[in-house]
Amino acid sequence: MKDLRATRGGRIVREMIAQGEHETQDFKFAISDARKIARSLSAFANNSGGRLLIGVKDNGSVAGVRSEEDVFVVEQAAERYCNPPLEVSFKAYTVDGTACVIVASVEASAVRPVRSQEPDGTWRAYYRVADENIAAHPLMVRAWERKTSGPGLAFSLGGIYTDMLDLISRKGMINDTREAALALHVSQAAADEAVVALAAMDLVEFVFEPPRFVIRLCQ
Repeated sequence: MKDLRATRGGRIVREMIAQGEHETQDFKFAISDARKIARSLSAFANNSGGRLLIGVKDNGSVAGVRSEEDVFVVEQAAERYCNPPLEVSFKAYTVDGTACVIVASVEASAVRPVRSQEPDGTWRAYYRVADENIAAHPLMVRAWERKTSGPGLAFSLGGIYTDMLDLISRKGMINDTREAALALHVSQAAADEAVVALAAMDLVEFVFEPPRFVIRLCQ
């Protein structure tokens, strides 16, 4: 566990709290469930990174950290319940001279997907959307894996790949690959593969529009 020394930071903490919970920030009154925290770390790492404000209630009021074990649980979540393991940095601030708020930060991962372990022992990748941790779309995960593998991504655009791009361009978005498979008269497996390859090349992207992800051309 990190040996943290708190510094005065009431203004810094209040400025962060004023932003509310969002894509890169989450409030945590206390830390008790390592697997649940691993979901947040996975979601941040699979997007653009983020931070946990520990000792801050959901309504933004400062309660202060109640136990130094909170840091240990976050470290356990990052090292034991995230795959690959993540590195978390910690800063501690005193607010109004008494309450202590710990900021636990994780960077965007260079290797995605980062999965977290579920209570049943399975592993799932999450993605941060606004103030929620959303289970990543399976094809999104396959595209991350394809991109991480490196060699073999380049191909000549043509056939189903061009047809898929044209379809998404005409419609603005597609809800799923079943729709695309029907429109293009191909199997769903072929449509899935086309979307995965195009996403790995940053030509299409997955955008969460409640209650689902949709597939669009990259902006």
